[in-house]
Amino acid sequence: MSTTPLDHRRERERHSRSRRDGRNGLLLTAPTFLVILLASIIPLLLVIVFAFSEVRLVDIPRLGSEPIEWTLDNFRRALANPSFWQALGTTLLYSTLTMVGSVGVGLVLALALRRPFRGRGLVRALLLVPYVLPLIAAVTIWQTMLNPQYGFVNAFGREVLGWDQAIGFLNTSSAQVFGVTVPLSLLVVVAFEIWTSAPLAFLFLTARLQGVSPSIEEAAALDGAKPRQILWSIVMPQLKGVILLLCLLRFIWTFQSFSEVYLLTEGAGGTQLMALKVYTELVTRADIGSASAYGLLMSVVLVALLTVYVIATRRKVDTE
Repeated sequence: MSTTPLDHRRERERHSRSRRDGRNGLLLTAPTFLVILLASIIPLLLVIVFAFSEVRLVDIPRLGSEPIEWTLDNFRRALANPSFWQALGTTLLYSTLTMVGSVGVGLVLALALRRPFRGRGLVRALLLVPYVLPLIAAVTIWQTMLNPQYGFVNAFGREVLGWDQAIGFLNTSSAQVFGVTVPLSLLVVVAFEIWTSAPLAFLFLTARLQGVSPSIEEAAALDGAKPRQILWSIVMPQLKGVILLLCLLRFIWTFQSFSEVYLLTEGAGGTQLMALKVYTELVTRADIGSASAYGLLMSVVLVALLTVYVIATRRKVDTE
């Protein structure tokens, strides 16, 4: 079939329109790409470069004027340092406890407030207060309550529970509770993180519960199913995807948590997390290379753990 000059002109117009749309698309995405480049890609590349070189804060003015000496010494020192493994173990424990606690508390609250009652809207709004409360205000409240001299918790413990002396909740590495040794300060930080993050899990789960059809539960009840059977066989399967997503996000966020722990304890009492270790290397020791190596190792551990987690959950979902 032969083509006419009109067909050639239409084809050129289509090509011209396609190129124009491509240029417009690049122009529209250019600001976003620029922000990602400046905020994520370039800092990541600099961290990698610093991690494989001996760079301190005093060397910053000379960067670019002298060749970079590549080395693995930062990683060797980090892996040979017992404090690195201690901080890693503390971070894993902190992240796991916070993940389980925040998602678990959010789930219990969402299920408890699922049925309508008078004042439910007000109760739901009050539950979100810890999440929307400014971090510095929340930290001040907890520090005031747990203060050994004038805090409410210690006053109640001495006058009502019969404590012999005040307890430093924010600077005590371990304590005996009913004959069991527990990491006291770490558990306090975990409780604070659960208190501030559980409302987000509650909000996600409540939104998902709104999509569960009541007719299915009513039909199951008419067939003789007990409330516990309805919960585990009908409601919980509907929440599985949201729960897995919340666990994944909460673990990522708490693994790299810094502000909450630093403001509460500054790493005292056995609360030295990986993020605080990076901060110490950078600010206290002024060692950019060592801090970058710690941060890169932290990212590698997080990526490895998340990969295992995603593979395990995917296999579990596929087998069900």
